[in-house]
Amino acid sequence: MEFLKFEKVKDGKYLKNYEITYRNKAGREKKYEIVSRRDLKSISDVGGAPSGVSIIATKGDKMLLLHEFRMGVNRMIYNLCAGMIEDGERIEECIVRELYEETGLHVKEIKTILPPSYSAVAISDTMTYIAFVEAEGELSDHTSDNEQIEASFYGKEEIAKMLETEPFSSRAQLAAYYFTREV
Repeated sequence: MEFLKFEKVKDGKYLKNYEITYRNKAGREKKYEIVSRRDLKSISDVGGAPSGVSIIATKGDKMLLLHEFRMGVNRMIYNLCAGMIEDGERIEECIVRELYEETGLHVKEIKTILPPSYSAVAISDTMTYIAFVEAEGELSDHTSDNEQIEASFYGKEEIAKMLETEPFSSRAQLAAYYFTREV
C-alpha cells in the first residue's frame, strides 16, 4: 500500500476522525476512514501509543463484570472495568484510579499487565493494556453523572449462563469465557 494523503476531518472531544488516501495493490486510489483517541499529525503516528487499560479483576473465586449502558450500541452490556490513561499517568496509577472510579474497589495486587493490543483494528488505532488484578474492598458507586454502571462479582457458573444469553463486549466475553474454564 502506498499512502498518499492523511487528513483530520473532525476533531471531537474524545475521538478524532481521519481520512487516509492510499493507492491499493491494484494501483487504484482509495480512501479509508479511521478514528483515534489521540491527535495524530501524520500517518506514522497511527497505532503508535496506548491510550487506556481494560482490567480483569477478581476477588477470591469471583470475577468483576460491569453491567453498563454503552451509547455506541444503545444498550446495557457486560464489560470490563476500563478507562483512559491521563497525561503523565503511569499505567499502574491508571489501573488503581479506574478500578476505584468505576467500582469503589481497591487494587490488592496487580498480577499481570499484558503489552498493549489493538481494540478495534478495522476502524481505530486505539491500543490498550490488559491488566489482571486482585481487588479488595466493597463495591460502591463513584461514577460520573455521564455513566450508568452496575458493578458486581460473579462466580464461574453464573458467568457461564450469562455467556449464553447476555450481551458482552468482545474483550469481556473472552475474559469471562476463559475465567469459567480456569481450574
